[in-house]
Amino acid sequence: MRILVTGAAGFLGSHLCDRLIALGHSVVGMDNLITGNPKNVAHLTRHPAVTWIEQDVSRFIAVDGPLDGVLHFASPASPVDYLKFPIQTLKVGALGTHNALGLAKAKRARFLLASTSEVYGDPQEHPQSEAYWGHVNPIGPRGVYDEAKRFAEALTMAYHRSHGLDTRIVRIFNTYGPRMRPHDGRVVSNLIVQALRGEPLTVYGDGSQTRSFCYVDDLIQGVVLAFERAGWDPVNLGNPGEFTVRELADLVLGLTGSSSRVVFQPLPVDDPKQRRPDISRAKRVLGWEPTVNLEDGLRRTIAYFRELAA
Repeated sequence: MRILVTGAAGFLGSHLCDRLIALGHSVVGMDNLITGNPKNVAHLTRHPAVTWIEQDVSRFIAVDGPLDGVLHFASPASPVDYLKFPIQTLKVGALGTHNALGLAKAKRARFLLASTSEVYGDPQEHPQSEAYWGHVNPIGPRGVYDEAKRFAEALTMAYHRSHGLDTRIVRIFNTYGPRMRPHDGRVVSNLIVQALRGEPLTVYGDGSQTRSFCYVDDLIQGVVLAFERAGWDPVNLGNPGEFTVRELADLVLGLTGSSSRVVFQPLPVDDPKQRRPDISRAKRVLGWEPTVNLEDGLRRTIAYFRELAA
């Protein structure tokens, strides 16, 4: 198949490109590099199965030749990024998704939207199933990302219903692993970088808020299976293992051997108190569930950040 990946130079997009190429597909990678890192795909720049287009998908996009799939991963995705680029985040969720859907319709290609667990907001249902509509503050600072993805889901379904487009929606929960940026504001990378530098580990609130952490290899396998097998219903992709942020900090300290202390800062506005996916649908429809436990995944991620700092 020939597949377009938007956001191809990002953390998830670059791993997705690797996996698709390994499966024998050819890839058209598109990224405007506002948050993507060219180093993530430097090893693919001369690959014969890869075509690169540097472009903002919020502007009209055109791709020469046939396409069998469009996987829409373009968006600032970390708090640091979407708070720094709020307008761009809303535009890529709205205009970018519209353009990507329009291209998929024109090419008669299958479309997959990379949505997020943030559509559930600060959830009042736990764990979160795909049937839960969410609890989101649309005017809070996080709303630019949450509502961009919620709108993107609505637009994807409108194209499915109105144009018969073959669509997929995956709701991605916290994912970590190599190629995360050291200062992207996500809790795993923040804690690892601080521990390796011997700096105090920043924990927001009292650290009792929970998250579920999925290693990137597992997540990408779920995305590929969703593209191949899922229907139009959204599918949660994440690791249902639930940990408090304080437990994560203690695990990072133990695995790095750091003597850093933990310091507590005020909880950010609208920060979810708990987050854990119900992956029953992914198990049933995709035959998928994560295989990498948190300790093993953290070891691999710590090794990456050690090498990055060397």
